[in-house]
Amino acid sequence: MASRRGQMLDGVLLLDKPEGLSSNHALQRAKRTLDARKAGHTGTLDPFATGLLLCCFGRATKISGAMLEADKVYCATLAFGEETDSGDLTGVVTARADDDFLGVTAAELESVLPAFRGEIEQIPPMHSALKRDGKPLYMYARQGIELERAPRRLTIHALDVLSCGGREAQIRVHCSKGTYIRTLAQDVGRSLGCYAHLKALRRTDIGPFVIDGAVPLDALQAMETPQSALIPIHKLPAALQPAVIKQKDPT
Repeated sequence: MASRRGQMLDGVLLLDKPEGLSSNHALQRAKRTLDARKAGHTGTLDPFATGLLLCCFGRATKISGAMLEADKVYCATLAFGEETDSGDLTGVVTARADDDFLGVTAAELESVLPAFRGEIEQIPPMHSALKRDGKPLYMYARQGIELERAPRRLTIHALDVLSCGGREAQIRVHCSKGTYIRTLAQDVGRSLGCYAHLKALRRTDIGPFVIDGAVPLDALQAMETPQSALIPIHKLPAALQPAVIKQKDPT
């Protein structure tokens, strides 16, 4: 029976986050739609980004830690010719290619990508939630302060060109946790000598979960019984179940 605080629901919702909402805002809308008591997500997407947001309810929140550590797959759109302070389309342009810049060919893009495959080092962006002295880096960035950041080691398992046409390209990135795709876009642009920023981003995979089974938020809100969209705990991948069901239900 539902209470004023919501129902005790257990399960995982594969949500296709729309553009324009923060991950937490999308989660809270899904939580209200399901009338759930306890919910959390397993990895933030920027408001301009879309795609797979793993929403865990009730006892399924126990998999959150494992999914934060999981590999992710993204489809990213790179815009060539301009770099921004945030590394993406929401930022202020800080550098531009020469006036005679005509774009990037697929062959030129392919020629620089090997340097970004495998284990690499990446300097986290100032526009990020990483903390320094208890304060997120983006708060320093908003004050015009840039702090030195140590590079972090990460792994790009696969990096493939999906399309490339002049001033724009789409790439597929299969990466380890902690990878900043906007920093990758910026670094690729610098390697090409023309600058670049992230124009669009869509997450398609988180560990064993894929976007094909995800429900758009508006479709979830239109369902007569939105709770039916939840993946029950016993149907989660076997490797995740021990972390969820390690505590027996009280009898």
